[in-house]
Amino acid sequence: MAWTVLLVSAVFEAVWATALGQSDGLTRLGPTVVFIVFSIISLVGLGWAMKTIPTGTAYAVWTGLGAVLTVIWAASTGQEPLTPLKVLFLVGIIGCAVGLKFTTSPEEDEPAEVTSGR
Repeated sequence: MAWTVLLVSAVFEAVWATALGQSDGLTRLGPTVVFIVFSIISLVGLGWAMKTIPTGTAYAVWTGLGAVLTVIWAASTGQEPLTPLKVLFLVGIIGCAVGLKFTTSPEEDEPAEVTSGR
């Protein structure tokens, strides 16, 4: 479940990043509201996923997938050119994120036990 929440949060990261770019420095109300709402939802999901997924892995997957989706959206809407070299690097980011998922041990995916230290 944590991985699903993390992936959805990464999609929301792409939404808020796109909205931030369209907000004209947070001066346009609509994109600014989308930015605020989706950034909060995305960060809450990331924080929840980090309860069971190691911090470094969760953050790398969240930022990597969010970045890839943001570039793909910008290219599909004509805001940014998509060159073969850019595609190669985007595939590399995805490959690295998938690699992090497969190098996470099953113990790391389990909720950590809380100890009081007493």
